[in-house]
Amino acid sequence: MKRGVAILAGAVLAAGMSLGAQAKTLKMAYDADPVSMDPHEQLSGGTLQYSHMVFDPLVRWTKDLGMEPRLAEKWERIDDRTVRFFLRKGVKFHSGNTMTAADVKWTWDRLLSSPDFKAIFGPFEALNVIDDHTVDLVTKEPFPLVLNSATYIFPMDSKFYSGNDDKGQPKGLLKKHGDTFASRNESGTGPFMVTAREQGVKVDFERFADYWDKKSPGNVDKIVLTPIKEGPTRVAALLSGDVDFIAPVPPTDHGRISKNGGTELVTMPGTRIITLQMNQERVEAFKDARVRQAVVYAINNEAIAQKIMRGFATAGAQQGPKGYAGYDASLKPRYDLKKAKQLMKDAGYEDGFSITMMAPNNRYVNDAKIAEAAANMLSKINIKVDLKTMPKAQYWPEFDARAADMMMIGWHSDTEDSANFTEFLAACANKETGWGQYNSGNYCNPEVDKLVQDSASETDPAKRAAMLQQVERTLYEEAAFVPLHWQNLAWGARKNVKLDAVVNVMNFPYLGDLVVE
Repeated sequence: MKRGVAILAGAVLAAGMSLGAQAKTLKMAYDADPVSMDPHEQLSGGTLQYSHMVFDPLVRWTKDLGMEPRLAEKWERIDDRTVRFFLRKGVKFHSGNTMTAADVKWTWDRLLSSPDFKAIFGPFEALNVIDDHTVDLVTKEPFPLVLNSATYIFPMDSKFYSGNDDKGQPKGLLKKHGDTFASRNESGTGPFMVTAREQGVKVDFERFADYWDKKSPGNVDKIVLTPIKEGPTRVAALLSGDVDFIAPVPPTDHGRISKNGGTELVTMPGTRIITLQMNQERVEAFKDARVRQAVVYAINNEAIAQKIMRGFATAGAQQGPKGYAGYDASLKPRYDLKKAKQLMKDAGYEDGFSITMMAPNNRYVNDAKIAEAAANMLSKINIKVDLKTMPKAQYWPEFDARAADMMMIGWHSDTEDSANFTEFLAACANKETGWGQYNSGNYCNPEVDKLVQDSASETDPAKRAAMLQQVERTLYEEAAFVPLHWQNLAWGARKNVKLDAVVNVMNFPYLGDLVVE
């Protein structure tokens, strides 16, 4: 990362800044570091947290789920299918290049080639460049979530990523789990630059002296991100003063942080659903809805939420949480061991069968413990589980390969909307559109897909909600997946770190605006 250090030094000198006594350094610990520096390689919380540090979106969510301008300083609706975005002028990339509409267009084209991101933009027909600082987003039909989708457009430096690297590969090459130029180098417009990175050990960030947002209250000049997988170890590091900010905070340690005089606990209700998916292509029995229902009835997700999550989660029966358009209050968690056994008998599997299960051990709160509990519960209906847990850097390639019969996946709606859950987790897998990209269960119901597709052009909120509620009911009745719980959010910080102002329900802390006293 010598390139980043050299650019930073030049930018600092040019601005006449001094990184001396006034410099604020934030030492932080997440449960894992980003798996790549390429913002389009993986659609995950870790990647989006990184993107909000190093890149900047056209618009972003506010804490109250409104929208605020970022690289687009304003926007207006031209007609029922077109929204025009007016880009800020004079915005610099970390390389020193100036951002224009050409970079937004280059980024758009790249997003459409991303296996993970392209489904978000399925409702769109085109991004048209009007002039150097104006672009139009055009949808195929009237679409109510244009701004929601625009929060995922983080313009990349098209000149920086042009040409070939020292391996003869295009610098803009997008490859999942691949050693590419974009996975090792960055040039964004964000508040921080990556100056050093050792995967799984440490990532160093320094503030970009030419950052466009001069009104930002943020005063952090350097961030040192150290991944600490074990929750108690992260908490101990915060309490000892070795780090200033940690996430997530295990429910068992909330009291330790909130009662400590030098630290503060910040919590929020969560909207990320944690699920298990049953692979119907790997296990013949999972093709039978009665077996899938038996699995759902056998797993006591309310007990998991209360005992393993210490009440810091809400047991779920559907994908979208309360407040989302598709939420159906009539759908309840359904633990019933007696009924589960009867369903297995009715399906001809009274004696059970054996399966493999995989889960991460540092991606979701208590993920390994949750998987262990679920495996134990399945043994009560004679399903024998060979469970393997692993760090998320190793887990995601296994997930993409559908390497186990049951796999854990958590999802926070990319658009703060119910439809997004189905598009990625339950839709019929389609490599062309990106639908079903994270559907490791290979569940497929074309009627469900059509309802979600039709909802994308329905602008009447009541009609749209009814369509998405029907989707949730169908998934519930067919036991398309195992709903576990919506995971609440918790962060811990030293008292001088004013964290509450920059965290949000999306779990993308806007660290560029962070104030450290």
